[in-house]
Amino acid sequence: MAKKLLDQLCEELRLQHYSYRTEQAYVDWARRFILFHNKRHPAEMGATEIRAFLTHLTQDRNISASTQNQALSAILFLYRHVLHKEIEPILLSTAKRPERLPTVLTRQEVLTLLEHLVGIYKLMTQLLYGSGLRLMECVRLRIKDVDFEYKAITVRDGKGEKDRIVPLPETIIPALRLQIERVRLLHAEDLAAGYGEINLPNGLR
Repeated sequence: MAKKLLDQLCEELRLQHYSYRTEQAYVDWARRFILFHNKRHPAEMGATEIRAFLTHLTQDRNISASTQNQALSAILFLYRHVLHKEIEPILLSTAKRPERLPTVLTRQEVLTLLEHLVGIYKLMTQLLYGSGLRLMECVRLRIKDVDFEYKAITVRDGKGEKDRIVPLPETIIPALRLQIERVRLLHAEDLAAGYGEINLPNGLR
């Protein structure tokens, strides 16, 4: 029963265009919620059981406020969009995040860090720092979205399903061109060996 319910949760998340990482996180929280209550079906439970699970996470697992809020969001999504059961907001509350100033590395600290990196890891870190890309945006970066002429990178379907343009640091252009050429050669070798294909989602296919 739990497996079928989690499949329904996946389908609903995809229908509402949640990211794959969010889908993974929400399904995991729903599974942990069900297991915590000895595999009881969520339809048989409510605010009392949700509150008990969140208390367990806070007191026994010592999770952060943001993680607790993500767990709550996942469970509420399950109830509202899959079970079509509304949980009274007054019975639950989100955890308050501590207000802290972010720690920002100095320019010299960044240079020192880069000195200890090599190859693709150094190039990716330079892209993250110089362009302001998020980690998965960098991992999923496509050649077609890099514009060397305008020194810009187009981020497709970023956070909130929004596109945006970020600067391409001129200092890393030679290394990026070299990486692209390496990938082209590797791809050509894969094609010659009968490989080199990749699944593409939705309209891209």
